[in-house]
Amino acid sequence: MDEKDAVRKILGIEREMARRRAEPLACYNRGRVHVKQMQFHRCPLKNRWVFGGNRSGKTECGAVETVWLALGEHPFKPNRPDVQGWVVSVSRQVQRDVAQEKVLRYLPRRRIEDIVMVSGRKGAPESGMIDHITVRNAFGGLSRIGFKSCDQGREKFQGASLDFVWFDEEPPEDIYDECRMRVFDRGGYIYGTMTPLKGFTWVYDEIELNSGGDPEVWCEHMEWLDNPFLGEAETLHMLAVTSEDEQQSRRFGRFFQGEGPVYPEFDPERHVIDPFRIPEEWQAAASIDPGFVNPTSCHFYAVDYDGRIFVAGEHYESGRNIDHHAERILALADSLGWKRDGSGRLRALIDSAAGQRTLASEKSVAELFYERGIAVNTRVNKDLYSGIQRVKSLFAQDPPRIFIFRSCVNLIRELKAYRWGGGDRPRKSEDHALDELRYFVMSRQPPSSPAPPLKTAVQRDRERLERAAARERPWMKKF
Repeated sequence: MDEKDAVRKILGIEREMARRRAEPLACYNRGRVHVKQMQFHRCPLKNRWVFGGNRSGKTECGAVETVWLALGEHPFKPNRPDVQGWVVSVSRQVQRDVAQEKVLRYLPRRRIEDIVMVSGRKGAPESGMIDHITVRNAFGGLSRIGFKSCDQGREKFQGASLDFVWFDEEPPEDIYDECRMRVFDRGGYIYGTMTPLKGFTWVYDEIELNSGGDPEVWCEHMEWLDNPFLGEAETLHMLAVTSEDEQQSRRFGRFFQGEGPVYPEFDPERHVIDPFRIPEEWQAAASIDPGFVNPTSCHFYAVDYDGRIFVAGEHYESGRNIDHHAERILALADSLGWKRDGSGRLRALIDSAAGQRTLASEKSVAELFYERGIAVNTRVNKDLYSGIQRVKSLFAQDPPRIFIFRSCVNLIRELKAYRWGGGDRPRKSEDHALDELRYFVMSRQPPSSPAPPLKTAVQRDRERLERAAARERPWMKKF
């Protein structure tokens, strides 16, 4: 090879490298970074969801996640050869206009081995409907991205073994359940990106609230201001054309259905913190809402020197007797290093109804707890509205006046789910942890008005002279 050929080859390589650096996948989150997109990609859990407003960037991260997995080039997850996955849309038309378009945008054309169409031409896949794309995997094999639509019905989702399923918008629950079965044997991923426009559906219960307690479930919310690529003019325009109610879902990605949350001030990003060892001098009391069929809820509350409340531990269990609950609560107290009183008992607040004896028992619930090492105080303030307002005030203040340990998953879930019902009363459902939260908050003295600043000697002397003059000249009195 002569010198000219070598130069031409080097220039060709440089042009190819520049072209690859300019590909959308290479430019993704390079320079300006969408923090919440990267949080989604970095999360190692198997069932991840982004609830985002329109134009928040949620679909982009779903498409990039799909392309990274198929190429075997995911920067934050173990990569595999010969990856098999599905992209699931609500309909074929939505597939073509949204998810398919995004995947084609980020998938480098040089890595596409084949495209099989449902309709349209393979040479112009953007305008048709794709059945699947075969791509060259970094390990030398071939991966396959299949496209499905929910209107095909559950039967079309059976039989396959997959490494991932991406739901672009909310699927019916039966299709979600079927797709979960598809990824089990390969230890694959389920992930969804959606704007919650249908109210409180199964996704709200199973994913947002994680009512099943699945440790692999993770979700986050994206809003317009999270997207660094969304211009101010576009944001202002969208604000102008959407109502406040619409903005709950279309801007913030929140589940919304007319009757609003009781605690909209609660923000997990501000109020939920990682656990730490609570100093003994901060430890205030446990608080218990007892149940038999319903859960018994108990949390441990601490107050620091600045009056900030910390919710430090959680026992939440249903269908068990007092022996079991007392044993678990005391074990939790030991694990937290929680102090006892002079007689060795744990001090706790409890629903006032626990002091009542019934025909079925000679002893009250309070007495039964006392015999098992927990001295409960039934003299709690159960005023619903005052308690709610006090709790709302704690969450609303900036900086916050209350923090909840991340391990208190049921309290966090109830705070998110607690909603107003008819007659200006909250719905009486899933409020066991919230009741005993109110018991503790109402046991604290309300914040007093700040004391007036001390007056200077000059001010005191001036006021003394004014009072003396007023006695002599009545017209100087202040009315």
